[in-house]
Amino acid sequence: MSLILRTDARLADELSDALLAQGALSVGVEDANAGTAAEVPVYGEPGMPVATAWPQSLITALCKQHTDPAQLIAVACTRIGLAQAPDYRVEQVAEQDWVRRSQSQFEPIRISDKLWIVPSWAAAPEPDALNLVLDPGLAFGTGSHPSTRLCLQWLERTIRGGERVLDYGCGSGILAIAALRLGANAALGVDVDPLALLAAQANARRNRVDARFINTETAPDFQADLVVANILANPLILLAPLLAGYTGKAGRVALSGILETQAQEVMAAYAPWFAMRVIDSDGDWALLEGLRA
Repeated sequence: MSLILRTDARLADELSDALLAQGALSVGVEDANAGTAAEVPVYGEPGMPVATAWPQSLITALCKQHTDPAQLIAVACTRIGLAQAPDYRVEQVAEQDWVRRSQSQFEPIRISDKLWIVPSWAAAPEPDALNLVLDPGLAFGTGSHPSTRLCLQWLERTIRGGERVLDYGCGSGILAIAALRLGANAALGVDVDPLALLAAQANARRNRVDARFINTETAPDFQADLVVANILANPLILLAPLLAGYTGKAGRVALSGILETQAQEVMAAYAPWFAMRVIDSDGDWALLEGLRA
C-alpha cells in the first residue's frame, strides 16, 4: 500500500522523515507539477545552497498492507507540529516480482554505433559492437545520464591507442573501463566513496580489464594523457589545480556534469592551465574539453 500526499517544499522533508519514523517502509518526493509547464528543475551541488524539495511536492510513502493510513499520517503530522494533515490518497500495490520489474527498467543503452552499455541479464543488441557489461548499482554511472554519455562519446573519439587515462570521480568505473576497452594502455579511477570503489572493481572484473581504483585520500602517482571528470560544476571548479597537475603536457581534460549555463564559469577556472572549449552538449548538459599548455 502506498500513501500519496501533496505538500509544499517547507514541509516535504520534515513530513517525509516523520512518516519514516512512524513506520513507512520508504518515502519518495517528486515534483507535483512534473510533466507540466509548471515543472521546476532542482539541481544540487556540494557547497552550494539548494532547495531540497519542489514548491509543490508529492510524497509517496510505501507502507505495510494493514497500516491505518489516517493514524500514520496524523501521528506523523503531530510529530512535526502540523495541526492539519494534508489531503492524501491511498493506492494498493500489487504483489510483483520486483527483481524482474527493476531489471526491465534497465535496457541496453546505445552510446554510438560501436559502443553499448549492456546489463548482465540482457542480450547485446549488436553482438559485434564493443559491449560494456554494467548493472545498475550503488555508484553513479550506468550510461543513462547525458553527462556520462557525453564522456563515453568523447573517449571513443579521442582514444587512439596506448593512452594513460585518469577518471576522477569514477563512480561505477564506467569511464575507466571504457577507456581500456577502447584501447588505452592504463586507466586509474579515483573516488571519495568506498562503495563506489568496490562497485568499480567488480565492474572491471566483469569486463575483464585491469583498471585500478583508489580513494581520493591516496594521492595518485599518475600522469595522464587524458583526464576525464564527470562530477558537478562547483567541485570541478575547486579541483582545477589538482586535475591540471595530473594532466601531462599536451594532454587533454574532459569535464562533464555541467549545465550549459555553468560552462563559462568552469572554463574560467581551468583557463590558467588549459585552452578550453565547449565541445559537445546533450539537452541542458555540456561537455568541456581542455588542451594542456
